[in-house]
Amino acid sequence: MINEYELFKKEIFKLSEINLSSYKERQMKRRIDSLLSKRGFKGYQEYLNGLKENKELYIEFINFITINVSEFYRNNVQWEMLEEVIIPYLNENNKATLKIWSAACSNGQEPYSLAMLLNDKYPSLNYSILATDIDEKVLAHAEKGNYEEKNINGIPSTYLKKYMKCCNGLYGINSEVKRNITFKKHNLLKDRYPTDIDLIVCRNVLIYFTDEAKDKIYSNFNNSLKNGGVLFVGSTEQIINASKYNFKTIKTFFYKKEL
Repeated sequence: MINEYELFKKEIFKLSEINLSSYKERQMKRRIDSLLSKRGFKGYQEYLNGLKENKELYIEFINFITINVSEFYRNNVQWEMLEEVIIPYLNENNKATLKIWSAACSNGQEPYSLAMLLNDKYPSLNYSILATDIDEKVLAHAEKGNYEEKNINGIPSTYLKKYMKCCNGLYGINSEVKRNITFKKHNLLKDRYPTDIDLIVCRNVLIYFTDEAKDKIYSNFNNSLKNGGVLFVGSTEQIINASKYNFKTIKTFFYKKEL
């Protein structure tokens, strides 16, 4: 007999096209249980009915389970490696526009970090950034590009002065940084992946997925990249057997697509 949580997952997939079975079950179930309890529901079926009837409750649920955590220049040493080694390598092998995909970009700190770095350190470089996430609410926030002071700690002071303006307590990204970024909804477990990409940045996201889901995503990332393109992952997401997905380690957390 299928238990109540399994039935809940099936119904959530019908409702949202989010496959909860692709996330690590213990972590995800614990998160859902805490939200269910917080809202005073007695079980999964009662909560499911609430999600179907109450749009605000449904939006809260989607925001909660998609784990929107991001920072500007998170793990600074890795960004230095990107600036000093990876971008020059990609630029050397690219004669037109550098195509970058910031996957699962959350509130936009990552694509904006990329754009500020490229504008400042490589002003003559042509580039485009596709920034995607499954959560439409965080994408809308990202596109506006306004952040509270507590969210900008990682930004170098020179970038802060050059690319952001404070107004009514919010720090806004300027148009120079925004102009090469396109925000779009994308589900890593379902939607078609973009192609001909030079650099994919997907950090601190895959730790929440099952091994089976990660296998599929890594393979799709490889297919999405140009030959010699690079995947940049988070500090807890080293790919143990990178060759399995036709990747070769360039530097720790950076993987090049092999022919």
